[in-house]
This record gives sequence, C-alpha cells and structure tokens, in this order.
Amino acid sequence: MDAKPTILVAEKLGEAGLDLLKGFANVDCSYNLSPEELCTKISLCDALIVRSGTKVSREVFESSGGRLKVVGRAGVGIDNVDLAAATEHGCLVVNAPTANTVAAAEHGIALLTAMARNVAQADASIKAGKWQRSKYVGVSLVGKTLAVMGFGKVGTEVARRAKALGMHIIAHDPYAPADRAHAIGVDLVSFDEAIATADFITLHMPLTPATSKILNDENFAKMKKGVRIVNVARGGVIDEDALVRALDAGIVAQAALDVFTIEPPPQDSKLVNHENVTVTPHLGASTTEAQEGVAIEIAAAVVGALRGELAATAVNAPMVPSEVLTELKPYVTLAEKLGRLAVQLVAGGSGVNAVKVTYTSARAPDDLDTRLLRAMVTKGLIEPISSVFVNLVNADFTAKQRGIRISEERVILDGSPQKPLEAIRVQIANVESRFASAISDSGEIKVEGRVKDGIPRLTKVGDYGVDVSLEGNIILCRQVDQPGLIGAVGSILGEENVNVSFMSMGRTAPRKQAIMTLGVDEKPSKEALKKIGDIPAVEEFVFLAL
Repeated sequence: MDAKPTILVAEKLGEAGLDLLKGFANVDCSYNLSPEELCTKISLCDALIVRSGTKVSREVFESSGGRLKVVGRAGVGIDNVDLAAATEHGCLVVNAPTANTVAAAEHGIALLTAMARNVAQADASIKAGKWQRSKYVGVSLVGKTLAVMGFGKVGTEVARRAKALGMHIIAHDPYAPADRAHAIGVDLVSFDEAIATADFITLHMPLTPATSKILNDENFAKMKKGVRIVNVARGGVIDEDALVRALDAGIVAQAALDVFTIEPPPQDSKLVNHENVTVTPHLGASTTEAQEGVAIEIAAAVVGALRGELAATAVNAPMVPSEVLTELKPYVTLAEKLGRLAVQLVAGGSGVNAVKVTYTSARAPDDLDTRLLRAMVTKGLIEPISSVFVNLVNADFTAKQRGIRISEERVILDGSPQKPLEAIRVQIANVESRFASAISDSGEIKVEGRVKDGIPRLTKVGDYGVDVSLEGNIILCRQVDQPGLIGAVGSILGEENVNVSFMSMGRTAPRKQAIMTLGVDEKPSKEALKKIGDIPAVEEFVFLAL
C-alpha cells in the first residue's frame, strides 16, 4: 500500500512548490473544479491547496469525512475558507503571508502612480489614434497625504515606498502598534480622520464582517472632494455601486482597482467601464518572483503540517512566531505527555471535567504565551479517551464540546528568565485514580514535569518526586522500600523480553514507602503485569502508554 498522503492542488501553483510537494506526497493537480466536483474529490485527500478563486465551504469539510487535515491558502487572505467549519473538523488552515508582500505593495504603488498620471487612459487614447495631451493632465504625489487603511505587512511596505515619493503618510489600523508606525514616520489616526484628510486612500485591510463595504455612501460623503482611491486588498471592502455614485458626483476623482466583489466582474460593469477608473485583473501577487515564493512558502507549510510540525502561519490555531516555536518545542511535547499521563491515571467511570494547568516561570506573563501549551495539554487529555483526532486547531473546541473546563495559573519565580518555563503541572479534580499515589494532599490527580537538557521529564507524581524521561511507556509502582525489589521486577520483564529503558526511585524515607518508575519499550503482557502486582512488597502499580 502507498502510505504517502494525497494533496489536491485546486489552482495553479509554481513549479518549485509542486516539486516540494511531490517529494513528500501524491499530488493531484485538478483546476477549475465545480463545488460539487471538489466535494467529491476531497474525501480522498489529506490536504488541499487553493488560491483566492476556490471556495472551501463547510460542505467541503463535511464531505472530507474527517480525512482532510490541512488547507493551504497560497496567499494572504483567507476569506474564501470557512474557518469555523475547518476548526470544528480539526483541519488546520495555513497561508503564505510573506512571499507576495513586496509584489502586492509594488502593484499598489504602480496603480497609485498610473492613476495620478492617467497612464492607462492615455495609452488607450494613443492606440485609438488620438493625441490628447491636455485631457490627461495629472496630479503630483509630492506633498500629498496618503491614508493607508490597514497597516499590516503590505500596508507597511506601501507606506515605505510612498514616503520615498515625497508623500505624507497617515494610517488607520486598530491593531497596529504605534511604535512600528512611528519608526517609519507614519502617524496612526482614527478611521474618520484618515478618510477626511487624505488626498489619496490605499486599502490593505482583510475582508471581514466589520470591513465589508466599509467604503460606502456614508463614508464617501466624509471624504475630501477629489480624493483618489487605490484597492489591492479585497473587492468586498468597497460598495461598488456607491463608488460609482461618488465618481459621478466628483467626490472621488479617480479609482485604481485590482480587486472586485465578483471576479471576474461583469462585462457591463459601470465601475470597470468608468472613464476615471483604472483596473487590473487581480495582479497584486502576479510577479514571477512572488508566484514562486508563494508556491514554496505554502508547500513547505502544508508538508510541515502533514508531518505534524508546528505551523507558524496557521490562521485557525494559536499564532506563535517561528522563533517562539523553536524555543517552546520541548515544552510542547512535555505539555502533551503530561496531559496524556494524567488522564490515564483517572479510574474508569470518573468523568474528567475540571483540569488545572500551572506554569512555573521566571518570565513575566506578557513574555510567555501559553495558548499553544494549553492546546497540547488538551490534546493529551482527550485523545487517549476518545476516538476524536485532536490537534492545535480543534483542541479548545473539542474540550468545550466534552464539558472539560481547563483553567490556567502562573507561578512567577525570581531569577533569570533565560528559559521560558521551569515546570508544568497538570491537575485533574473530582476524580478517582487508578494509582492512588497520584492523588496529592489537595485531593487531585497531580503530575508535574520539566525540560532538562532539551528532554521532557516527569518529576512528580502526586506528592512523590521522580525523575524519568517521558518517552515510550511507563510502569509506576508503589511499594515498601526494601532490597531486591528492583531486581524482581526487572527479572519479570526480562523473561517477557521487555526492554527497560530507564528507572527512577522516589521514596518518603528509607525502608518506608517508595515509588518506582520504569520506562519500557514494549507493553508487557497481562501475565507479566499480574506477576509484578503479585510481588508482596508492591502495594499498587499501573501501566501507562505515552
């Protein structure tokens, strides 16, 4: 059987990206699929890659039958993907937010300058056999105010380039940090101030319910007469009928548009055919360099996600910068293993509904984002007791569905915050345990772990201190501390050809109670486990698969 995953590429992708995909998976390039055809194909696919022309609806996720694990959007905007449905179905959505940034910014500047100097209209006039110099007198950019609406990656790059052209730049973005804007000489202002004072407006905002038709009759009326508008973001952020009215009334002198509410727009569109409008067919990312860059970026993200790697460009999972992912990687493993260990200690019939995760760190709360760690604890808690595949995307949703309330607490330590965490503790309240020693004095199942030399380790079970690597399988034994017990357990496992990878002993005092923790590569047979339980000094034991 071919164990390779299958990736459906539903829109054209650069060859460099396809080569990367083909080195890892079976690749099906099927373009111009109808919604029905996409729903039929998707049940055979592990990943889907689209651009902006394919709608990935709830029906697509439902038709996948749970097989679809990753949707890759080759570009920035993800308004053509139903994120709520993706999350509910445990499907990670990743995009390619960096590769086409410069191309989109350059196209914005190209439209800005072409509009100001009537380049497209003058070109068409000459090709029609006319010579109309006086008709196409333009306006200068130097000293004019440009309002950048949306100060993300593309908006920032447009601002840099426009500033070099001698323009005064203001920007509106409710989420942009003021220090980043000030660093390049841009003033952040309110929405109303931006549209009321600008000579030119350039749009770089995503299409959301809040931004849909944000440039409408009401807001056009607030603008300076003769304003000029550029849109290389999303067509839906402009009410196109209202823009035609504003053009006809002279409120908007000119518009340069790369995107439209419906693409391609109707041939009889009043907006497209307006003499004061310059249009291009969604070319923002269409440079050779950007197309190859986007293809490589999205292919790498999809392949990485299918391999189970953490995705820095995930849009429906905790967003964690790549440098933070690298630093947190062993703690992510620790968090999942502690969740997996804790839930296996719960006795049958006990419903898990209250979980507390405690992070011990010398870092300030603002310097430690725990969303990823919480998601991994949740994954570890749910997967061993459920048939549901849990990932970073649907972890919180799945926990809520199952009535599991996860609370978090931080313990701030004095000292150097060189490493992100000292320890992670997972506690499950209101349950009985298969291993009574895992119940702490506070009456909860408690396990705690640390990362030592990059390796996740279990350091506490209940109130007993241990020190073992969290890998493979673990046998926990509580026994009377006496000579020969380690040898007796080891002999039973040796007879079964079960390899012991590590052993740790934690005790209250010599010759009193102790907890022995054994790491084993294979699961012992029921007979071997019964023999361990029959050793007189062994008071209780449990086998745990990690």
